[in-house]
This record gives sequence, C-alpha cells and structure tokens, in this order.
Amino acid sequence: MTSDEENGGSSNPTGFGMNFNDFVRPGIDDRPDLNEALSPEQKQNIERLAEPIPEAQPAQPETMRNPDVQNVRMSAESSAPAVVLADVPEAQALNLDSALNDMRNPMADASGHVPSKTEIVRLGIGFTINAVICAIPWVALNSVILPRVLNQISPGNYATLLGTINSVGAVVALLANIIFGTLSDLTRSSRGKRFWWIISGGFIAGINVGLIGLTRSFGLIVFLWAMAQLGYNIMLAPFVATMSDRVPDKVRGTVSGFYGAGIAVGQTLGNYIGARLIKLGNSGIFAGWMMGYAVFCIIGVVTVAIWPADKSNLDQPRDKFSMKMILKSFTPPLHAPDFYFALIGRTVMMGGYWMINSYQLYICQYYIYAGVPKAKSKAADVIAVMAVITLVVSLIAAVTAGPITDKIHMRKLPVALASCLFALGAAMPLFFRSPVGMYLFASIAGLGYGIYNAIDQALNVAVLPNPEEAGKDLGILNLANTLSQVIGSLFTSAVLTIVARWIMHQSSGYSVQAYASVFVVSIVLVLIAAVLIMQIKKVK
Repeated sequence: MTSDEENGGSSNPTGFGMNFNDFVRPGIDDRPDLNEALSPEQKQNIERLAEPIPEAQPAQPETMRNPDVQNVRMSAESSAPAVVLADVPEAQALNLDSALNDMRNPMADASGHVPSKTEIVRLGIGFTINAVICAIPWVALNSVILPRVLNQISPGNYATLLGTINSVGAVVALLANIIFGTLSDLTRSSRGKRFWWIISGGFIAGINVGLIGLTRSFGLIVFLWAMAQLGYNIMLAPFVATMSDRVPDKVRGTVSGFYGAGIAVGQTLGNYIGARLIKLGNSGIFAGWMMGYAVFCIIGVVTVAIWPADKSNLDQPRDKFSMKMILKSFTPPLHAPDFYFALIGRTVMMGGYWMINSYQLYICQYYIYAGVPKAKSKAADVIAVMAVITLVVSLIAAVTAGPITDKIHMRKLPVALASCLFALGAAMPLFFRSPVGMYLFASIAGLGYGIYNAIDQALNVAVLPNPEEAGKDLGILNLANTLSQVIGSLFTSAVLTIVARWIMHQSSGYSVQAYASVFVVSIVLVLIAAVLIMQIKKVK
C-alpha cells in the first residue's frame, strides 16, 4: 500500500491521480539559477545592458502559493486567458542575429575584433575625409556647375533638362547601390570584402566626370553622368557598409557624427567653390569638371590607406553561387518595419532637401533677384555667402550631435526634430523674398541638416535586421540618397511647370509664384519624413 493510500488519499483531494505537492509551475519553479548558469563575463554584460529594475510588487499571500488554491483559481478562471490574450498587442519579434541585441562587448566590431583607440581614430578620420573630399566636387557639379551648363544649352527649358538628367542618373545609382552593396557582401579577398570596390568605383566616377567637361551634347552628358553615378555608388555602397562592419556599437554615433560633419562641410564648400567657379565663365566650369576627375580617381585609394588594414576574409564561409543564392542575396529584408520606416523617412526628407538644393542657383537668380540686373552674378554671390553660413552651423551641429546622442542613447527623436528644424528654415524665403531670407534658410535649415546628417547614419545601422548582410541592407537604405534626388528633381520640375504653365499661363520661363511653391512642397515633405521616423519602434 502506498503512502497516499495509507493517508486516505488526503494529499490528492481531487481524485484525478495527480499529486499537487509535486506540481511544477512552468517558467517559475523550473528556472535555472542564473548565478550558477552564467559565466562571470556574461553576468557583466547583463549588468551593462540591463534596464533599471522596477519596484518590487507586494508579496502575495501564502495561500496563493498553495497548489490546491491555484488549481481552484485556474479552473474558475479557465476562460480568462483567451480574453486577456486577445487584447495584448503583437510584440515585435526579437532578432537574435542583430548585433544590437546580443551580449557582445560594445567595443567589438561585427567580426568580434576589438579595435584599438588608434584604429578607431583612423576609421573616423577616413570616414570624415572621404565625406568632405567627395562632397565638394559632387555638390559643386550637381548643384551649381551642371545647372549652369544646362542653362547654356537650353535657356528656356533648363529645369526640365536638369530633372531629366538627375532622374536618369538616380535610377542608375539606385540599382548600383543594391547590386554592388550585395556583391561586396559576397566578395572574398586578402584585403577584405570592401577594399577593391571602393577603389574601382572612384576611378569609374572620376573618368566619366572628366569626360563631361569635354562636351556640350545633352545626350552625351546624360550618358556620362549616369556612368559617373554608377561609379560613385560602386564606391559608396561598400564604403557606408564598412561602418557596420568595423566601427563598434559604442562609438558608432560619434563616428557617424564626424562622417555627417564631413558631408555637411563638403557640401557647403562645394556650393561655395561652385559659385566661385561659374563666375569665371567657361574656364571655371571646365576647371570644376577636372576637379571632380582628380578627386574621384584618388579618393578611394586615400580612404583605404587611412583606414587600418582590413583582415583577409578568404576563409569566411559563403554559399555556392547559384540562382537561388543570388536571388536570396538580393531579397530585401522581410518583417522589418523599422527598416522601411527609416528608408522611406530618409527618402522623403532628402527629397525635400534636394528640391531646394539642386535648384538653388535658379532660385536665387529667378526668385530672389527676379527682374534685377546682373541677377546671375548676384545669385552666385548669395550662394557663396549661404555656403559660409551653412558651413559654420552644420559643422557645429554635426560635431556635437553625434557624441550627445551617444550619451543620451537616443537616435530617433533627434532625427525627427532635425527634420522639423529644416522645415522651419525652408519657410524663411517665403516670408523674406530677399538675400536675408536665403541667409536665414542657410542658418536654420543648415543647422537642422547638420544634426540630421550626424545622427541618421547611426540610426540606419541601428535598424539593420541582420548585420551579416549590412552591405545589401545599407545599400537599400542608401537608395534614399538616390531616390531623393529623383523625387527632388521631379517634384521641383513638376511644381515649376504646373504653376508657371497651367496656373500662371506662362509660355516660357518660371514665375516667382512657381518658385515660392517649391518651398511649400519641400516643407510638407520634410514634415512627413519626421512623422515617419517617429514610427520606428526599437530605437529611442
């Protein structure tokens, strides 16, 4: 006879053959002792990553721990869980592959290597110098010199030509970002997977930019500009992916800040230099194309020389080449809403930026100085002063914003606020149709853009669903840089045409009201971008 039978079954009052004294509550009584299960290193990492522990709830009565009482409550409330679960929102699944969710050393890069302080400084310098040196000729050519060349080719239809050439080039750049970002992920060499793409892309961009300076054929300019965009993005996609590969999480915001500062400074200097070159006439325009040729041919080599040498990845495993592998490599991330909010948000934000920046020469000449003698010369002077103002405020914003966001552990909110600041600056020329309005735009919008550039790349890295596919995914995120140029050019061209031709019934040229409408649409786009960025869930 068992002990239960001797006791009259008193320990099993339900009579169902279960001993509730031995009842184990799943997930409660069978949890391992973490003090014994975890290593000292894992305990340190948990302490580093842990959120503040909420205040303890009042202790439950001892009767609540009695198995018999629990059984009665579970039976009485058996229908409750279905009701409760129906009201619980679906939680976003944790991606265990994400470098941001593991327990690695925050000073380790994606491969597990912990770079020295000197290596981190060299990485930061390389990103900053590349950003500055590339942005100077790119912006000078795209925003000032190319518009002046198109104005010479077709004085009455320059806006449409600029929209066409930017759209074609941006489509090429869009495809290049995805294709060559993915191919760099798959590359195996003794110098790492990004090295040769960065160097060769610079050469391709430089050669085609130099050839544009030798022609005034619009068709040939479109082709060469598209090829320059191809080369530039062959270099850019692997270059940006290197930040995910080699910059540790802990300092990524700071490095991103200096990279953003480099972009802001380079773009500002590009506008200034471009404005000065066009005042020299055709000789200055030719010098601008040759500047681009020289810079792009050498910048890839300079960048990889500054960076610490990347280690060989010849032993890194890779699936065999097949159609299935290729299709998988080019498949965009699935079930990653934050990734797409970041992509669309940046695309729309930069679309609003390029609406004004790509047409600023025309805006100054035909909006600020409409009907004023020597408008061309005065417009170039205004752009030069705007460049100086933007240089100062963008540099201050970019250098300080990155370290500050590293300290407060926030990315999303500062990016959204920076977009709103840019929108405020874009409203200034509507209230002051004078050089003062453009200078206020340069100072307020330049500050917002500097903050945005400093933080947004770190935000992009934070929303990557799989760090091992950083080249492909960042290539997709970099589509914002090219798609935004398409959006900016097409929207500006469309707004000018609709207002001038359909509303104002002008047969040629574009009215002051048409250019004012450009600022309005730009403001709307930028504010939409701020709303989209705030929809990101897993980043503060």
